[in-house]
Amino acid sequence: MFYYGIDPTYILVIVGFLLSMLASSYVNRTYAKYDKVQNKKNYTGSQVAAFILKEADIHDVGIQQISGNLSDNYNAQSKVLSLSETVGPSTSVAAVGVAAHECGHAVQDKVGYVPLKLRAGLVPIVNFGAPASYVLIFIGVLLGQNQFLINVGILCFTLVLLFQLVTLPVEFNASRRALTIIQEGNLLDEEEMQMARKVLIAAALTYVASATATFLQLLRLFLLFGNNNRRD
Repeated sequence: MFYYGIDPTYILVIVGFLLSMLASSYVNRTYAKYDKVQNKKNYTGSQVAAFILKEADIHDVGIQQISGNLSDNYNAQSKVLSLSETVGPSTSVAAVGVAAHECGHAVQDKVGYVPLKLRAGLVPIVNFGAPASYVLIFIGVLLGQNQFLINVGILCFTLVLLFQLVTLPVEFNASRRALTIIQEGNLLDEEEMQMARKVLIAAALTYVASATATFLQLLRLFLLFGNNNRRD
């Protein structure tokens, strides 16, 4: 498996990294493009968010502005929808799309969308499992290829992939809800809707790339350590 001290499986990590970088670059370029297009009704991201929450009969979610670029998020525990300083006060088509997407998560929370609940339940497990995985594998190798510790480490890393896979339907569904609400509320015209859709699709691709990168890393772990049982 190793030739002249080089681990050939490391190519999987490189491929995953490149995919993530390309997806991130694409979403930034797409957002920047449509951030220059102001919506014809001059709605800000914060106004759109307030409109959507009201229309969805959600009255227990606060809206706040936070620093950063595309750092927008919805916190189901604190019931707070945070819009970045590049989205909240902006009247761009891109900002409207992002704000509506985050509202999509608030709607999911209200209706009890199962994948959202599952993702929330996995958060504490993943927060422990992600850093613990490599530590357990490293200790297992130091202890003479202790397969039990290595397997537990790989299992912990598998939970990271599971979390990212559950995240995919959550994000795609939030975008679908957002576009439906924008259209039904007549917030954007058809041309602007297409622009907002492109922004949300680009954002979704970052989650796909991240899940793919994690899968490739998991595959690498199996290639490196998964055959130990058979060798024993």
